[in-house]
Amino acid sequence: MHTRPSGRRLRWLAMAIADRGLKFVVATAAASVLALSGCAGYAGKGLEPGVAGLAQVTATMGEPAMQWRDADGSLQLSYPRGPEGPHSFMVFLGPDDRLQYIDNVLTDRYFARIVPGSTTQTEVLRLLGPPTPQWTSYFAARDELVWEWLYCDGSNLMAKFDVLFDGREGAVRTTFSRPYYRGQDGGVPPCGQMP
Repeated sequence: MHTRPSGRRLRWLAMAIADRGLKFVVATAAASVLALSGCAGYAGKGLEPGVAGLAQVTATMGEPAMQWRDADGSLQLSYPRGPEGPHSFMVFLGPDDRLQYIDNVLTDRYFARIVPGSTTQTEVLRLLGPPTPQWTSYFAARDELVWEWLYCDGSNLMAKFDVLFDGREGAVRTTFSRPYYRGQDGGVPPCGQMP
């Protein structure tokens, strides 16, 4: 089975080419060709609604992290692109397993659907997809579970979105967004363009 190279492998390959003394232009061109071949898998570019089926979606984007089949037969697939990718894509297929649409759900429009005291962990997973595992924490003293996602805020800057749950009940206590200070000199880096 053929698999697309990951972003980490592409960066390593570009660095290896440059380290071997080849001209910068050749290294850049090679890295660009390889990167472009993997872009379709990141966001599902090229998958046509109403035409692409489940098999084509998974061949292009890979196996989903999570999936849900509704009573009417429609299917929702979750493709989180973290921890370094600030996107989480939900793919929606109809009962005929044909693509309806793909949406990046790490946006204010989706965050606003989370209601403290009402929304559950299961509903947050279905809305945003799984959080970044290494940024998930439990605070025993407060009996509080925190899930976190990296995303691009409305100013096109890297940010983190946190959902805090009651540890016993599993309902959302609160949510908040904050800048992701990790740029040069402790600044907030801008987001790259979505492929």
